[in-house]
Amino acid sequence: MYTRKSSEEGLDMDFNSLDAQRESCEAYVASQRAEAWILVGDHYDDGGFSGGTLERPALKRLLADVKAGRIDVVVVYKIDRLSRSMLDFLNLVELFERQGVTFVSVTQSFNTKDAMGRMALNILVTFAQFERELIGERIRDKVASSRKKGIWMGGWTPLGYEVRDRKLIIHEEDAERVRSIFRRFVQLKSATLLARELVAAGATNRYGHVLDKGVLYKLLNNRVYIGEAVHKGTSYPGEHEAITDHALWDQVHAILKVSPRKRSGNARAQIPAPLKGLLFGPDGAAMSPTHTRKGGRLYRYYISQTAMKRGGGADCPVRLVPAAEIERIVLEQVRHLIRTPEVIVQTWRAAQKLGREVSEAEVRSALTQFEELWEELFPAEQARIVELLVQRVDVRPDRLDITLKIEGLTSLHGELLAPTKFQQAAE
Repeated sequence: MYTRKSSEEGLDMDFNSLDAQRESCEAYVASQRAEAWILVGDHYDDGGFSGGTLERPALKRLLADVKAGRIDVVVVYKIDRLSRSMLDFLNLVELFERQGVTFVSVTQSFNTKDAMGRMALNILVTFAQFERELIGERIRDKVASSRKKGIWMGGWTPLGYEVRDRKLIIHEEDAERVRSIFRRFVQLKSATLLARELVAAGATNRYGHVLDKGVLYKLLNNRVYIGEAVHKGTSYPGEHEAITDHALWDQVHAILKVSPRKRSGNARAQIPAPLKGLLFGPDGAAMSPTHTRKGGRLYRYYISQTAMKRGGGADCPVRLVPAAEIERIVLEQVRHLIRTPEVIVQTWRAAQKLGREVSEAEVRSALTQFEELWEELFPAEQARIVELLVQRVDVRPDRLDITLKIEGLTSLHGELLAPTKFQQAAE
């Protein structure tokens, strides 16, 4: 025999709905002793499972025993206990017939041995499915009406809230984490960079899911944080308190409306000279950024201060260098240098002097991560890191000399291991 109850309510009682169904079925089986009916030892009870799906553990065990030939008759209290879906029910009945198994409903007094029983069965299943669809419509209407009133209708609790008496209440510690994420996104203007910081810091939501890029986008777009309830794309004033104000929300979404590629272009336009203040000519004079336009195109250069002051370039071995080419060479060399054993060892030793308890392997791993992170950075962030790592670049007629800052490498290592800025904002 098989029993089922859709909700878990009341299952902890001494005598619940499943017990009542089983008692009726056992009485019916006892009445068929003349037909040599005997109860099997197993109990097929699904408590808290909907009849709209076949994904039920006890039902799966029952079907496995049917296919194994261990069952001759399946007895239920009512047919909708087996399934509320007409298609699923007919498939089950076909399976029973192929296995030579009879299906019996105790309260509806028929079985599937004859054509009349099968016809009556199909009619009852049709009404069972109709009832299920009506219940579904009523539930959907109730949810829609409640959401329009701003009532919390359950589901996953957003980070920053907890549920009390079926209402969202602010959890202040988590709420401040949410605010810090919004503020940090405004600073970085990049979900990729922020997600990397959050993952590196081991940040998770209420359910232990790491705040990666996908989870982060959902958080930043969740209007519950500005005190709204959303139903099918339409927002309504919620009865819960907001975590972020509209000004911060608008800042975040003004950034999100701009495509990542365009954001990258804007950042590039704002920081057109990442080597400014770092580049020096053969005579020791600084080389300053400059540009010109021809035919609507922008051409950037670094020009020697000596050449600018004296005019011409007779006394200056390197008067002018193309900006894009020199920046590319410097960036490639920096990326290569920070992976060399000498630089890794110096960085490790400098970190130890600062009191950081890290191993050489951890330093090597962190600097290797930098290589993977670099391509994801906006030009503005790339320029900041170049300024952090490079002390100066000396341009010679036949070569380029780059001097790194070991203290800058230790700072980069610290950011890669633990993004301090975000952690401080989150605390």
